[in-house]
Amino acid sequence: MEAAATPAHAHPRPARRRFHGRQRELNALRADIARAGLDTLSGRKAPRARVLLIAGRPGSGRTALAEELVGDLARGYRDGVLRARLSEPGGSPVPTERVARGLLDDLGIPAPAGAAEDELAQLLRDTFAERKGLLLLDDAVDAEQVDPLLPDNPACLVVAVSQGPLTGIPDVRPCTVGGLDAKSAIELLDGFAGSVRITVDPQAAEALTELCGGQPAALVLAGGWLAAHPMASVADLAKRLRAVPEEPERPAAGRPLARAFHVAYGALPPTAARILRLLVLAPLGTADAQTASALAGCSVSAARTALESFAALGFVRETDGDRYEVPGCLMPLVRERLESEDRPAEVQLARARMLERTVRLLHSCRAVTEPEGSPGRRKLGGTPRALRFPNAPVAGEWLRTRQPALLAAARLAVADGDLDTLARRLVAALVRALAAHRGAEAAAPELYGLHRLVLDVAERRGLHRERAAALLNLADLDARTGRTHEALARYREALEAGRAANDPYAASRAMESVGGAYQELGDWQRAADWYGRALSQRLARDERADQARLYGRLGAVHTYAGRYGEALRSWRAAAAGYRRLGDLPAHARALSEAARVQEYAGRPQDSLRTCEEAVEWARRAKDVRLHAALQLRLADTLDRLGDPAAARLHRAAADRILGPKDSTPRAAYEIRSASAKD
Repeated sequence: MEAAATPAHAHPRPARRRFHGRQRELNALRADIARAGLDTLSGRKAPRARVLLIAGRPGSGRTALAEELVGDLARGYRDGVLRARLSEPGGSPVPTERVARGLLDDLGIPAPAGAAEDELAQLLRDTFAERKGLLLLDDAVDAEQVDPLLPDNPACLVVAVSQGPLTGIPDVRPCTVGGLDAKSAIELLDGFAGSVRITVDPQAAEALTELCGGQPAALVLAGGWLAAHPMASVADLAKRLRAVPEEPERPAAGRPLARAFHVAYGALPPTAARILRLLVLAPLGTADAQTASALAGCSVSAARTALESFAALGFVRETDGDRYEVPGCLMPLVRERLESEDRPAEVQLARARMLERTVRLLHSCRAVTEPEGSPGRRKLGGTPRALRFPNAPVAGEWLRTRQPALLAAARLAVADGDLDTLARRLVAALVRALAAHRGAEAAAPELYGLHRLVLDVAERRGLHRERAAALLNLADLDARTGRTHEALARYREALEAGRAANDPYAASRAMESVGGAYQELGDWQRAADWYGRALSQRLARDERADQARLYGRLGAVHTYAGRYGEALRSWRAAAAGYRRLGDLPAHARALSEAARVQEYAGRPQDSLRTCEEAVEWARRAKDVRLHAALQLRLADTLDRLGDPAAARLHRAAADRILGPKDSTPRAAYEIRSASAKD
């Protein structure tokens, strides 16, 4: 295993850097808040939140300026500060749907799984309607990306950070950020190099700030180099920067940062430089020591030392605890080095190592939720200690904090196209971990996106069985959120995919689900037709539990349609099936539904006998709640037959069965909701 070398003069982990200068810009932004807008000048009430725009090139310190402003203003906004990054580390825009969902999550507002961009943006605006919040939108690409996120509430304030103007959003004046003034730039360098070297040669210090264009990102790299080379003078570094050849193809404004990066990167030992290059493969550009270790194939301790050194040198910044992030302005420069110095096969191997480690961590994250002695826990015992969690709460917290990066890893793995097998394993492990820790209902929005990724891979690779499974999962989530027509279309696609895969289970499951969608839409005839097709498949394969369930579903839709004869036959068949399976509670419920159908058909005496039979089977099943519920059902039937005395006896029996602490049997509601009518 390769050991990671560190720079010759490793510097201790730096504290949070002090904000320098920008008083003119801060004053201008504060004045812009108080400035009357065009609506106010025209006598109209401002319909939307005021937008402050901080415009500047990456590396100019625009985000630091925005954070400084937001920190000063936060006390005036009772509902707090929300932050969202609108660009990926590589520069591509983040979809509005993902940004809006993330902001809603931060606000604690549940958003439907699979909801469209417009629906989520409207929900976000509705949420802000009664709030007074401050919204920081970093790395905005254009006005079209920002506009859907703006609150329709003038009590809110939006601070947007972008490279250029947001043309199309009215009443926005950009505060353009250039280089730091000479005094502030020298103060920044002083924090790295110490005052002695700056005071000894002030002209060299001024020349150095000019060579860095006053850009904070370039100055941080220069300061990191000086801190790592305590015997070098400021003039030595200025000389090195002047010696860097110009790159005509690079925009002039980007040359100071590229020049500083060239010198700082050139001072790294080869192994450390390789670790830095590979960090751009980390999801969201964020890595901890374990991720860096997997990427580079080195020890975790060597990776941790390298990350701490990179932070001191200005190549990365510390985020949450043990995680580090490559600044967006450096990502293109580091990626250029990766593409020019590393072979594609080595890069792909590093990416595969990282994804494999993530899969194993997710397996451990899920397995720790299983009972002691289960196969998953036994298998977990053979996992290396670095890939294990001490308990479920620790694993759940890891999953919560790493969720954005894990979802990004899944998206990147699928988009890669050359690691589809590993991508499918990663998505499957992430689905299981989310369901185990959060539950399928709470994690539905994330699961929806993951199933879409599986569908992308299945369609690209022609994997019909996986395509059918993904379509079924997506359709189920659509159905749960009320998008029945969308669910129906996906169930039909899943049926075609199941047939193409020669997968009878998927085909039968799709048929039954198509029937369920038609039942939800109130089309009883089509629902019964599709349930019948699914039942034929189950009968052919002698799948008895599925047969009994489908007979019950047929009984329900026939009852809804008023075809009581067919409904009664179906419920009787369901009851017989459950009895053969030894499922006595289900047998009793099916008999109860048959009794209800007999009552609807005008056969009260038959209904009474069937209901009594159901009560007896519930008693044999020793299902207390079901037994009590059926006693109440029997009492209702006796009331309708004109025997209130017998009805009172059965209600009293239900009370005795449940006892004084539980007088409202939940099973009664379950039975009533499963029936066709009341």
